[in-house]
Amino acid sequence: MEWEVVIGLENHVQLTTESKIFSGSPIKFGADANTQASPVDLALPGVLPVMNKAAVERAIRFGLAVGARIAPQSIFARKNYFYPDLPKGYQISQFEDPVVQGGSLTFGYEKDGQFVTKTVNLTRAHLEEDAGKSLHEDYQGMTGIDLNRAGTPLLEIVSEPEIRSAAEAVAYAKALHSLVMWLGVCDGNMQEGSFRCDVNVSVRPKGQKELGTRCEIKNLNSFRFIEEAVHVEVRRQIELIEDGGTVQQATRLYDPDKKETRSMRSKEDAQDYRYFPDPDLPPLTISEEWIARVQAAMPELPAAMRARFVGEYALSEYDSLMLTSSQALANYFVAVVAVAGKENAKAAANWLMGDVASTLNREGVDIADAPVSAAQLALMLKRIADGTISNKIAKEVFAGMWEAKSADDKLVDVIIEAKGLKQISDSGALEAIVNEVIAANEKSVEQYRAGKEAALNALIGQAMKASRGKANPAQLTELLKAKLAG
Repeated sequence: MEWEVVIGLENHVQLTTESKIFSGSPIKFGADANTQASPVDLALPGVLPVMNKAAVERAIRFGLAVGARIAPQSIFARKNYFYPDLPKGYQISQFEDPVVQGGSLTFGYEKDGQFVTKTVNLTRAHLEEDAGKSLHEDYQGMTGIDLNRAGTPLLEIVSEPEIRSAAEAVAYAKALHSLVMWLGVCDGNMQEGSFRCDVNVSVRPKGQKELGTRCEIKNLNSFRFIEEAVHVEVRRQIELIEDGGTVQQATRLYDPDKKETRSMRSKEDAQDYRYFPDPDLPPLTISEEWIARVQAAMPELPAAMRARFVGEYALSEYDSLMLTSSQALANYFVAVVAVAGKENAKAAANWLMGDVASTLNREGVDIADAPVSAAQLALMLKRIADGTISNKIAKEVFAGMWEAKSADDKLVDVIIEAKGLKQISDSGALEAIVNEVIAANEKSVEQYRAGKEAALNALIGQAMKASRGKANPAQLTELLKAKLAG
């Protein structure tokens, strides 16, 4: 039987506020346990929560970015359940009337060797407070409770179950991660728990409209774990059904060491949480004027920037999507083109997605911290365009700039001069090299004259080697062809 995978994601995004969602407690990561939990966070008798305006504004910003409806009035509710690190015995969240309703997210990814784009609709995004944290290590068989995170502001973003593979799930999560960082609503630090993902997975026979029974895999904090967990859970569910069993709705955890998901608890339905409006918090009212103020302060969004790159710089959809995968990369590209000129935009895109990206990955450096500035890369592109250096020599120049870690915008010219890397364009010097190569490679000459075009590449390679890579490739090729035709 052929199976279809159905996936929906719930992402918990920690908002970049200075304090918690309902109190003035700080949310600095790494503080000593239980030093950032106030009486409000603990719901001690006589205290009242007060809404953090900055958290609401970040929710509005996200909603505008995904084309959602911003609810003019939304309600906070108490979600009741018992857990040792939930000090109140309930979590303040939103059930009915969330602040962000609907919207969509478009992303691209590789599928069967092709680059494809997909749009996933969002169900909602609601504000809520985080719980504390249970610590199971170094407590002599006991569990420690750290309530520093209790009350930390979260925006839970829920997708429709429209994702159909692990690859799509990862691409969606990466796009969402990039967007919330772009908007400045989240720092995106997955190691610190700022961006966490719960993945709902089910399977159904291909062609069936009814959804299968889903299992939720909780607290995935890396893109690799998302991909692995989906593959493992899909395989588990299919094997279970094909062996005559049935999938039970449950919350599961992923064990990356054992490469398996295991049951955490049977999945509760919404009514088990006994939601009811929080009597201590009035309805959240968001006026059109407030939305307009947030809209006016919004940065250029990735979708708008992608369209601009395609229209203004004649880049492909793929190039523009890759270059807007992060705001830092997009800004770097714009800065390069501002110096190098629009005529070098495609070359800039190729370098950023090629040599620059591979070097950043190898060195574990973000583009914002790259030792090669946008101005330096732009000048290098201009030197390629004016024939001073070849693309091959440019790789050596780039490596030299990376190692130098200099702020000198003219570093390109310094390296070219110091290492004698200027491209040979003098016709007399090139002719001498060509004559030498033709004389030393009679077999390749005969093959080319007999109609074997590949033999020309061999001769060009020998000529480039003789010039130590400094010959102007275009001039060299034309001169070789002319000599061989004579």
